[in-house]
Amino acid sequence: MAAADVLLPSIATPNWPSPSETATIPPTKDAFDPKKHLNFTPPAKVFTMKDIGLPEDTGVSPLAVSEPFPLFTPEAIMRMREEVLSNDVLTKCQYSSNLAQAQLRGYADKYAPFVYDAWKHPTTLAAVSQVAGIDLTLQFDFEIGHINLSFKTEEQKQRELQAYLEGIASNTPTDDMPIVGWHRDSYPFVCVTMLSDCREMIGGETALRMGTGEVLKVRGPQMGHAVVLQGRYIEHQALRALGAMERITMVTSYRPRSPRVRDDTVLTTVRPISDLSELYYQFAKYRLEIMEERIREQLRELVDTKMAGRKIALKKMKAFLAEQEHFLAHTNREMVEEDEVAKSMITSH
Repeated sequence: MAAADVLLPSIATPNWPSPSETATIPPTKDAFDPKKHLNFTPPAKVFTMKDIGLPEDTGVSPLAVSEPFPLFTPEAIMRMREEVLSNDVLTKCQYSSNLAQAQLRGYADKYAPFVYDAWKHPTTLAAVSQVAGIDLTLQFDFEIGHINLSFKTEEQKQRELQAYLEGIASNTPTDDMPIVGWHRDSYPFVCVTMLSDCREMIGGETALRMGTGEVLKVRGPQMGHAVVLQGRYIEHQALRALGAMERITMVTSYRPRSPRVRDDTVLTTVRPISDLSELYYQFAKYRLEIMEERIREQLRELVDTKMAGRKIALKKMKAFLAEQEHFLAHTNREMVEEDEVAKSMITSH
């Protein structure tokens, strides 16, 4: 997950801008309608694993990262802003960590029906899957619409811009300062959508570590635009954005839909900033559902083999069982006892 910029010192009793103060398009109360609220156009370019110098089988699809592409209409973005900046979400679903002072998590199914329906809709899933190059499903409900929040005063904004200009004048630019160090995400894919007006923003790119050791920068999305990244398999970092008083990004996580595709999900970056009871329930549920589907499929094959009078393919069966042992052991390792989790402390890998 990307992290937020430097925030205002106090967030205990937030006094942040309302959507109407930062945008001219008023939100409506309409339910999500893809014909009205989606504005999807495929990205002009996607970078593959091969493009960035990594083996083609590094991830579970060829995609490494997309360029920004239109995804939601301005009206949809205003509706999302209204929900995520609501008092219920800000006061009941806020987390902080060593990487980000304010993040909003696990709120969509309770307090943000428009956000929830927008990401769950099959048309949205199809759009993100098209960019990813593989059929995806949402990771689980807790990770729908994770929000990174950054707000600055006018004074803070001007001070940053002045430092940036002085850096250029002295040939020591500061725009490449990261807001989070090099890391890999917990989940196979993320779709990062911008909820702020970035027209005056400087920087804010996503930097990817290429196989050659060089760094590829992908420009940040504009309001309503998104980027899809296979972040579980690529080291990356979010670079600091200057010149804007707010930066609100929404991150929704995905995994391959097919139970036959490997699932390398970990909980490393999300355990310290989650309701562990809910996180572990949703994680264990989908992992067991994958195993259930795999076992049912293997059972059908085993019965069909017997009915056809053929011998059991023992090596194949043992390989299947070994794979499921690994899958279960991995699931078990990720569900760390609560008293062993360092709350709000996220490691970079």
